[in-house]
Amino acid sequence: MLLQVRGPGVLVPREIRWIAAASEARVDRVLVKPGAVVTADTALVEMSNPELAQDVSEARAEVTAAEADYAAPQVQLQSQVLDQRAVLAAANAEYEGARLQAEAQAELADAGIIPAIEFRRDELAAGQLEVRLDVERERVQYIQDSVDAQLLAARARLEQQRQNLALREEQFANLQVRAGIEGVLQALEVEAGQRVTPGTNIARVARPDELMAELRIAETQAKDIRLEQPVEIDTRNGTVEGRVIRIDPAVREGTVQVDVDIVGELPPGARPDLSVDGTILIERFDDVLHVGRPAFGQPESTLRLFRVQPESGVAMRVPVTLGKVSVNRVQILAGLNEGDRVVLSDTSQWDYHDRIELN
Repeated sequence: MLLQVRGPGVLVPREIRWIAAASEARVDRVLVKPGAVVTADTALVEMSNPELAQDVSEARAEVTAAEADYAAPQVQLQSQVLDQRAVLAAANAEYEGARLQAEAQAELADAGIIPAIEFRRDELAAGQLEVRLDVERERVQYIQDSVDAQLLAARARLEQQRQNLALREEQFANLQVRAGIEGVLQALEVEAGQRVTPGTNIARVARPDELMAELRIAETQAKDIRLEQPVEIDTRNGTVEGRVIRIDPAVREGTVQVDVDIVGELPPGARPDLSVDGTILIERFDDVLHVGRPAFGQPESTLRLFRVQPESGVAMRVPVTLGKVSVNRVQILAGLNEGDRVVLSDTSQWDYHDRIELN
């Protein structure tokens, strides 16, 4: 016995792209109608916004000004660094000269050729020039750091203006709405002359060659559904195999949505929004007593069925305990034996009778 659940559903594309307006605009022309095959670069709608064109021009001017503001100080500031390096080089030359002079005077003072005071004076002068040299080195580093900071700020302002220009140009380019993916234009939500605001849905494009099924299973039957369970999808023009890939955690209007991935090749005529029926295989029971599903048969319940006596053609009412209930079969736990024949149709009109004759 196969334990199955069944529910209606529709075929839907696996990939759907909604295209929305990026800015406020007016629809000038509709270039493609629903049902058309499109590519990623296919233009669907042309729109206009004079303010966006003006914004692009202003952003370009601001970028040009920012580039000039970055280039001119760069030359000036680097010139300051070079001037200070020249001062540093001169200070270094003076120090080296004074140091060599002091070293020569030291030898002469040791030999008694010149007074010691004269050597001492030259030594002090060399020391002062060494201090000045250190100060000039620090000044070069300070000016270089200051130049780097000013250029970094100017470069950041320039980059900001460039990003603003790129955004404005992208918004202006988006006035010509394109499909974005290969597929079929399923819906067009605007018409010529209409004004749209940012976020307004303009078109829906889907890939019709990659479909999945969305089934609606009654909440009472959805408790045993698990991921990867096999599914048979009936398109009314043939069947195709699938597997459960998602189970909606919420119940809506008494049903649970179950998404099914199509494993095999779809029959001809399969297209988005086509109504289908899905049968999910929950479990397979071996060596189990079962019978066709009677009217009002509920799982784990007991009901009274008319069992046919083969000799007389008379049907006698007997209590039957049901187990698992499938789409069109039920498991029999007690009350019937193999080979018994029972009446499965609605016999509620004979509820007060325990015996009926069959014609």
